[in-house]
Amino acid sequence: MEGPFPTKISGGPAGVLLLTDRRQARRPLAEVVAGAVAGGVRWVVLREKDLPWAERAALAAELRAILAEAGGSLIVAGPDPLDGDAVHLPSAGPYPPPRLGLVGRSCHDRAELARLTTEDYATLSPVYPTSTKPGYGPPLRPDGLGTLIRHSPVPVLALGGVQSPDQVAACVEAGAVGVAVLGAIMRADDPEAAAATLTAATNAASRTGHGSSAPAGTTRSRRDRTEVSGTGLRPTVPTEGSSLTARSGHGRPQPPNATTTQARREIPYAITEEER
Repeated sequence: MEGPFPTKISGGPAGVLLLTDRRQARRPLAEVVAGAVAGGVRWVVLREKDLPWAERAALAAELRAILAEAGGSLIVAGPDPLDGDAVHLPSAGPYPPPRLGLVGRSCHDRAELARLTTEDYATLSPVYPTSTKPGYGPPLRPDGLGTLIRHSPVPVLALGGVQSPDQVAACVEAGAVGVAVLGAIMRADDPEAAAATLTAATNAASRTGHGSSAPAGTTRSRRDRTEVSGTGLRPTVPTEGSSLTARSGHGRPQPPNATTTQARREIPYAITEEER
């Protein structure tokens, strides 16, 4: 994409998005990610924020190589893309988001969704009680997830306690374009099998007409709906059935007629699954 933004990463995360945690992984992290990729995962968020920069950057390069072989992408948690072009930011900041090829944001309520500007996607959490952060919540459950998704200006992935195909289906039916998981794959005896099960559930739910109509693993982002004119960026309005990118398929959700009763929850930042 020309203009003020660098080259846009095609599409955005959907299907199964894997968040890393080497302390919970039952095998070396690269081996777990390789198994997940073999099972169908095409998007991975590298966390491991406690590592020194050089060690974390080397790990990012290793995981990018694994994903690249399958056409996947690595997203780095935090504002530093570690020599890449994709980041996932916490709800607390920074604002405005950096201008990179792909930017995601952790959100938990309607107020945080309203702060989104040029982000390409968001995660909403926690959908279910999570063993990684017991007591964190209260959980949104699919009904609360769906209410917030209807107010989101960008595609949403459901995060928090997603373990089973039934939970995946419920999230997609609520409008999520996919699920973000950590323990379900990190703690699995067979990461490939666990990833394949969740990916199959996402694909099956998407085929019923819920969630994103794009192939699992891709969405259309907010910035995919802008184009550069001679004087800068201006919004474009997609027509029914139009495709604004080669891998599009998720339009902006329409706001509901009724307002949500979801109260803003006072959740300490930097303690959620994806922000720790």
